[in-house]
Amino acid sequence: MDTLTLDEPILAKLIPARPLPDKTPPAETVDLKSPELYINRDVSLLEFNKRVLAQAMNENVPLLERLNYLCISCSNLDEFYEVRVASIIQMAAIDPKVVGSDGLTPSEQLERIAVNAHLLVLEQYRVLNDILIPQLEEQNIRFIRRKDWTEAQLQWLQQYFNEEVLPILTPVGLDSAHPFPRILNKSLNFIISLTGKDAFGRNSGRAVLQAPRALPRIVQLPSDRTGSGPHDFVFLSSIIHAFVDQLFNGMHVKGCYQFRVTRNSDFFVDDDAIDDLLLAVEGELAMRNYGDEVRLEIDANCPDETVNFLLARFEMTRDHLFLVKGPVNLSRLQAIIGLVDRPELKFIPFKPSTPPQLARNKDIFAAIRRSDILLHQPFESFSPVVEFLKQAAESPEVLAIKQTLYRTGADSPIVNALIKAARAGKEVTVVIELRARFDEKANIDLAAKLQEAAVHVVYGVVGYKTHAKMCLILRREGKELRNYVHLGTGNYHPKTAQLYTDYGLFSCDKELGEDVRRVFAQLTSLGKVTRLNKLLQSPFTLHKGLLEKIEREIEHARNGKPAKIIIKVNALVEEQAIQALYRASQAGVEVKLIVRGVCCLRPGIPGISENIEVRSIIGRFLEHGRIYAFANDGNQEVYAASADLMNRNMFRRVEVCFPVENKKLAGRILHDLDLYLKDTTQSWLLQPDGSYLPYPKTGQEEPIQAQSMLLTELQA
Repeated sequence: MDTLTLDEPILAKLIPARPLPDKTPPAETVDLKSPELYINRDVSLLEFNKRVLAQAMNENVPLLERLNYLCISCSNLDEFYEVRVASIIQMAAIDPKVVGSDGLTPSEQLERIAVNAHLLVLEQYRVLNDILIPQLEEQNIRFIRRKDWTEAQLQWLQQYFNEEVLPILTPVGLDSAHPFPRILNKSLNFIISLTGKDAFGRNSGRAVLQAPRALPRIVQLPSDRTGSGPHDFVFLSSIIHAFVDQLFNGMHVKGCYQFRVTRNSDFFVDDDAIDDLLLAVEGELAMRNYGDEVRLEIDANCPDETVNFLLARFEMTRDHLFLVKGPVNLSRLQAIIGLVDRPELKFIPFKPSTPPQLARNKDIFAAIRRSDILLHQPFESFSPVVEFLKQAAESPEVLAIKQTLYRTGADSPIVNALIKAARAGKEVTVVIELRARFDEKANIDLAAKLQEAAVHVVYGVVGYKTHAKMCLILRREGKELRNYVHLGTGNYHPKTAQLYTDYGLFSCDKELGEDVRRVFAQLTSLGKVTRLNKLLQSPFTLHKGLLEKIEREIEHARNGKPAKIIIKVNALVEEQAIQALYRASQAGVEVKLIVRGVCCLRPGIPGISENIEVRSIIGRFLEHGRIYAFANDGNQEVYAASADLMNRNMFRRVEVCFPVENKKLAGRILHDLDLYLKDTTQSWLLQPDGSYLPYPKTGQEEPIQAQSMLLTELQA
């Protein structure tokens, strides 16, 4: 297929990056709030998507997994437009002169996003058309185009269309009685050009057809009936295009072109004006599919007249228009991975291990009493977390269970254990975050399911998302009541625990258990903030506590003591934290940052950040764990957290950051961090200008791949 060229109006808006300081300024004269020192968060997010897409070109990754990376980059871009671009468009209308830490107004941000997003989409379709499709064909995995259908394939597809597709299609001819229909968010649609008159003598010249979501977007051809190969596929869009004339009897179809609209999918709940958060969220969900338009994708073969017609209908400019050479929704290609049984084209399966303390002892509470236990998913199994709750549900000594749920998945064994515990007469309290983006409906259904089983369900604190990952089990042991806790960096979701890297800690430390109890009390009742012994908690002590620890490293460096900070997060955006890290670099603190996605800090600027290194790890598993480690003059401190270094995590969410005090367990985390910092195969290094480069290969060093080494070290 031909590749696309960048639209000229977009090309004209290519904007050079803000200039960086060209010489080393005296540290005391540097304004650390200067916009030149900050990377725009949305441009940085698009850079992350470029790194994901690069995996689709990585010959060391199995072919079907490379296709999966392409699909992930596309679904990521969908969410980027649904949430981030939508919010910037709204800000441009509300306060067009407001600027962020990078000094860009909303309109300037949108211009930069348009350029970078169009370049990214061009690359996505180039990778699909020029690289992946030819390589898939070499493996006898084929997408059969209309012009290449055999007579047998054509006959079968005609029958498939008549029996499975035609009965549920509803074309809308556009005229005064049939206005342009409301187009669902991210749905597959066709704009159809017609000539001739229908049975009533009408001829508007255009019709719109929406493909029902119940229809699969990719159809596998049966080899026994069509003579096709074992893995021959046809796009639903091709089938509809081939037989669309059957929908307009007696008329002539001049053209049929795919299009898709992405809409604002974030919703607003006025925290000051609601009496029932559940009802408010349910009300907003009903409108999600019909939010304001933020992006329009159209088949690149569509005539300009029709393109302009659609742009006018959706009241959009060309900045938000993407003319694509292929399916308008590449993320639907993910279905191929499940349809093709070719293990050699996928990652090698692995069996996660179980920590020896738990493997030797079936009583998980006895094992925790002996010592704290650390889990590192997905290298180690998530099943001990499920077992923790299962044993709690069955144990007569357990009096109460308290749990936060942000995302947990359908038919979760965690939820089943909580229901079993409640039915056994235990006090079970679950804090569910109804506003976990794109999981709102699932969490509403989950709340109803738990309430039916007599679980006490609360929705956290109005105005603050509950993002903390914690579970508390109160157990009577003789004359003593003991708290057992599990604290984690990731969600209580067994499926994502196989794909995301996260840490979890089991402990029955008295002070830690009391801290968790107090946080639950904050979430379920009313009262002022209580002092915590060991936990740092947002929105109260986490931000201040982390800044204090950075300042402590600065003081050590100024006093000639070794000073080092290692932070591993998904995003680094919060301005005060960035300024503190700049000051640390200026003081001589060694700062190592492992930031998977967005990073607004610029490393390597002389006199400002030359002691800061930022790397991103993109591999088989999604890096998700948040770790904050401080050298502390030889008294190493290691914290794990549910929070990234973002304004929302520090000030608008309930998060917990917990210390890993057991020296052996803390040493394990430091060892893991060291592996990531030595990774030479999946590391990308952030440059001062905001771009990322793969870790430079010298050809002489032994390749290091942190995730693979952890799999080997912790393999069952």
